Amino acid sequence: MSVEGVLNVDKPHGLTSHDVVNQVRRISGIRRIGHAGTLDPLATGVLLLCLGRTTRLVEYLVGQPKTYEAVIRLGQTTNTYDAEGQVMVDQPVAVSIDGIRAALPHFRGVIQQRPPLYSAIKRGGRPLYKLARQGIEVEIPLRTVTIYELQLLSWATPLLTIRVVCSAGTYIRSLAHDLGQVLGCGGHIAALRRTAVGVFKVETAVPLTGLKTENLFDFLQPSEVAVQHLPRLDLSAVDAATLQQGRQVARQVDQPQAELVRAYDLSGHFIGVVVANGPHWCARKMFPPFASE
Repeated sequence: MSVEGVLNVDKPHGLTSHDVVNQVRRISGIRRIGHAGTLDPLATGVLLLCLGRTTRLVEYLVGQPKTYEAVIRLGQTTNTYDAEGQVMVDQPVAVSIDGIRAALPHFRGVIQQRPPLYSAIKRGGRPLYKLARQGIEVEIPLRTVTIYELQLLSWATPLLTIRVVCSAGTYIRSLAHDLGQVLGCGGHIAALRRTAVGVFKVETAVPLTGLKTENLFDFLQPSEVAVQHLPRLDLSAVDAATLQQGRQVARQVDQPQAELVRAYDLSGHFIGVVVANGPHWCARKMFPPFASE
């Protein structure tokens, strides 16, 4: 039986995303595994893994909105913007809940954000965190991100808990740091849990400790769930075969007008992702049947 599909794992505290990938490699017996969005060792929650041929669809999961619950420790600024870093500034917290509520709107919507120096972003082929550990200073450009929702969940000095729904590429550590600066006391992430990536929820994620070779297929979801946010295109047997051969087919007036769609054959089997090219559909990422099927 082929091993491919999407695995929604509840990443535990203390492991890197690559640690999780390595454990699932041992459990599944396959090497071809990729994850859709890194989680820091401090963070827990939804980590989506693509196994086998489904790694070709990782790009469609990476761009999905993400939801977090974050605990921010106000009054302390660290060099990593989280609790695992060195405390650089420690100062009293004189912040009211009204002051917090007044500060949050500054971070909603489309904002400019500077990623942490201790991050996996690369400069000259080297991760920033490695340069930072060597004392090499690098200018990190601002990036545009979107905060769709930012909600105050609780406030008990010095711990502030927020819920964030944001675009891909958003650093919650930077959000915590920047919010602390606006509040005038500094802040860093004390705890972070990713509760959703797109439609994938932490409530349906499998704890890593509960994943075994014998139950892997109980949690492995079909490849097509990686692109379930795309419009569906149902094709005739002839058009499906033509696309799978790498040739284009004509777009029909009753078909989706989207630029990118998930395609199915006459039997309802997922055959891949196709892209619009004027009056035609062209193959983008096709999934022909295994030879043994």
